Amino acid sequence: MNPQLPDSLLVLERGWLSANNILCLDGSDRATLVDSGYVSHAGQTVDLVGHALAGRRLARLINTHSHSDHIGGNAALKAAFDCEIIVPAGLHAAIADWDEDALLLSPLGQQNARFQHDSLIGAGSEIEMGGLNWQALAVPGHDMEALAYYNPEKRILISGDALWENGFGVIFPELLGEADGLAHTRATLEMLSRLPIDIVIPGHGRPFDTVDAAFERAFRRVDQFTSNIQQLAWHAIKVIVSFAMLERRQIARDDFPAFVLGLPFAVDVNARFLDLPAEQWVAKVERDLLLVNALRLEDGRLVAG
Repeated sequence: MNPQLPDSLLVLERGWLSANNILCLDGSDRATLVDSGYVSHAGQTVDLVGHALAGRRLARLINTHSHSDHIGGNAALKAAFDCEIIVPAGLHAAIADWDEDALLLSPLGQQNARFQHDSLIGAGSEIEMGGLNWQALAVPGHDMEALAYYNPEKRILISGDALWENGFGVIFPELLGEADGLAHTRATLEMLSRLPIDIVIPGHGRPFDTVDAAFERAFRRVDQFTSNIQQLAWHAIKVIVSFAMLERRQIARDDFPAFVLGLPFAVDVNARFLDLPAEQWVAKVERDLLLVNALRLEDGRLVAG
């Protein structure tokens, strides 16, 4: 059973590939949306948001961070509703220049429709959404420029991928050698755990009120990854291959090795942290994803679960 949210907040819970969309009703005539899903779901996102608006105007679209499953509908929503697009301040250059490496599009083999943002929001700023005042909090780790949004009055956290009910998003900066993502993830969790929070609206999964248990799981997970970086590397490879297969939907089993080896991030992470022969690690990815039903084998084809 989902916890009770204020009537001014509507969570459009999405499955992979898309992040959740949080619609904040700003009175009777306008609304703000947090995050927009993946580009291949953009048409569905426009339809879902249009229905949920119930005649209101979508005035603003605000993002938690720049990963493709959170900003993929930005261009389509702009075209449909002419909304203002607001992104975290640290993403200005990557989005303005459309740097596909910085946005992790090229390394992860993912797509996005290019858009331009209208304004920026930085950590420490406040923004009103859904009749509530929200504090923008820096939550580096999964994404070094990510923001979460916290309302002290109702003790609600819009966490993006900084905290889920069962963990958090892949710590990409650590694996890319760009920053100490594990230390930043731990610091982010420590900061968030000190806040009075009754409800978390995560980037993926249902809103939840079992907040203490979620923090316990998240800290345990970051401890595991810190003590065994290979575990983080293998987890990340499986996540990225699963995401790519969900977009592809199905593939001939014989073509799977070439498909996986065409994902630069997965190849690089294996080379830097695991050093497994290509044939061995591709076979292990397939076996592990079949075991958890992320893939199914049907008539010689691998189908995303």
